[in-house]
Amino acid sequence: MLVLGERTLLMGVLNVTPDSFSDGGKFLAVRDAVRQAMAMEKAGADLIDIGAESTRPGSSETNAEEELRRLLPVLKAMRGKLKVPISVDTRKAAVAEASIREGAEIINDVSGLRYDAALAAVTAKYKTPLILMHMRGVPRTMQKAAFARDVFKDVLRGLRQSLEIARRAGIKKSQIILDPGIGFGKSFAQNYELLRKLPQLAKLGYPLLVGTSRKGFLGKTLSRDGNTAPLEDRIWGTAATVTASILGGAHIVRVHDVAEMAKTARVADFILGENKVPH
Repeated sequence: MLVLGERTLLMGVLNVTPDSFSDGGKFLAVRDAVRQAMAMEKAGADLIDIGAESTRPGSSETNAEEELRRLLPVLKAMRGKLKVPISVDTRKAAVAEASIREGAEIINDVSGLRYDAALAAVTAKYKTPLILMHMRGVPRTMQKAAFARDVFKDVLRGLRQSLEIARRAGIKKSQIILDPGIGFGKSFAQNYELLRKLPQLAKLGYPLLVGTSRKGFLGKTLSRDGNTAPLEDRIWGTAATVTASILGGAHIVRVHDVAEMAKTARVADFILGENKVPH
């Protein structure tokens, strides 16, 4: 069972996809995926978020059958091997239900229940914790379409719509975690604005999850000579945004580099006074 609030929790990212922006193709083999999950747990991950559909900017949709083909063997192989909960990153009710039956304990929906209406009923039925993320548009075009004039109002409006869908489906408030969707249909400047305004977002009264790890706005921030910083050079930029997220009220941070971000989160928690005694 996850306890929110005592310290910041780390969600380790595991993509079993051929085309995710950061680790696509690395963990398609079941053995490699399980090994990576166990390594992240050992490094300090409090939960593992497994995705079988890339939602990077420009990505095309993956059908439920293919998503399950990638996902279910990994979930089956992980049974009994991890002590931490498994979250599944999916927009589809069929994938969510099959994953829950195979042991997934959390559903992470980047569409905020606006892609598949039936997903709300699934999470209500199983009483599964649900992460509702804000995304403007769809992955294929979200960074090409017009950005919101006021990003904070847009995120608030979108998350409130997601919360209303959840409420109508009978999902309890205690099941819900909110994610502002850094990088999902937001401009370079808007990502930073959202990080600055996390304390205002927390006023909605729900735990917050923030995912900035290795994202494109960090690559642009750290660019040199007009060249976007490669993924491996974004780790300390990620650390800065993880710290900002924690100081802004995030309960969970979603990261690729678990060992490094565990240290970052530990220090940020001490700044907040969350940890009293080193252990």
